[in-house]
Amino acid sequence: MQKTLRIAVATTAVVALGLAGCSDNKDDAATTTTTKAMTAKGKVGVILPDNKTSARWETADRKYLKEAFAAAGIEADIQNAEGDKTKMATIADGMIASKVNVLMIVNLDSGSGAAIHKKAVEAGVKVIDYDRLTLGGQASAYVSFDNVKVGELQGQGLVKCLTDKNVTKPQIIQLHGSPTDNNATLFKQGYQSVLTPKFKSGDYVDAGDQAVPGWDNAEGGKLFEQMLTANGGKVDGVLAANDGLGLAAISVLDKNGLTVPVTGQDATVDGLTAILEGKQCMTVYKAIKTQANAAADAAIALINGKEPATEGKTVTDTETNKEVPAVLATPVAIYKDSVKDVVADGFVTKEELCVGDIAALCTANGIK
Repeated sequence: MQKTLRIAVATTAVVALGLAGCSDNKDDAATTTTTKAMTAKGKVGVILPDNKTSARWETADRKYLKEAFAAAGIEADIQNAEGDKTKMATIADGMIASKVNVLMIVNLDSGSGAAIHKKAVEAGVKVIDYDRLTLGGQASAYVSFDNVKVGELQGQGLVKCLTDKNVTKPQIIQLHGSPTDNNATLFKQGYQSVLTPKFKSGDYVDAGDQAVPGWDNAEGGKLFEQMLTANGGKVDGVLAANDGLGLAAISVLDKNGLTVPVTGQDATVDGLTAILEGKQCMTVYKAIKTQANAAADAAIALINGKEPATEGKTVTDTETNKEVPAVLATPVAIYKDSVKDVVADGFVTKEELCVGDIAALCTANGIK
């Protein structure tokens, strides 16, 4: 696993959005970033990582980034590397050649990301790390969520669901994210801060853990099945680092006639569906619109020759010890009784989620 990123902030520069189902207009106005009030003349290149590891990149990030830049009058070229480091480098070269003022990337790994940073900075282009910090990079700003907190919510969620089921001395299998993704390191730091004391005390049993290269869901399913088999087909809970890996584990559990608490992340339609069905215990909702607006604000500031508004908050790049200006939003744990809040917040629609047999479950759980 990569070195752990040390979060050097006491409070986040962007606080969590109150979910729409839990806030009034006054609260919404107080937590909305100022993109619409800020403008700049320039061009931004955005490179998303893939379209397989999580649905969020194309269904949420592209949409909200496009809207945020359009509101600020900035030309935005948003492309997807489709999980290919060579393709990402080629896209970056093209964007730099097209004279973008700011290049924003979600790296596939820190090594290839740092190489892109170097080319951009040498060409006079400012760089923003979006969602994932590039260790050893040269970003002028980092815009993401508090990813250690994401992991803590997952660990606490699994504990809650096991406690609700009155499971004693549960056997836990962990599916970590990609070993080349610094975020996966931070998620793991968070949830293991909850689980490790329980393993050491003997209250929980560590039944195996594996990192999943490239966040590949198919590979995650294979690794989970191998760990389940090695443990004699026994498992009481699964700490999966995102919805995709959680659903891969659920597919194996279904095949073996098992239903146990499984965690997730990203509040995808499929993940929320599994929660309503009782197959997934929880997910972590990250208000991507907040993140996208904050990223647009940072890009506008850089285009205007100013520093991004981070209120002095930073994160430490553990390879260079450089303090990177950071905007970190706060994630929210979602259980069956709060799926309705994700819908009310507009992240997913009732039409997307409440189809077929799920419609009745939506009604039963207050989704309007």
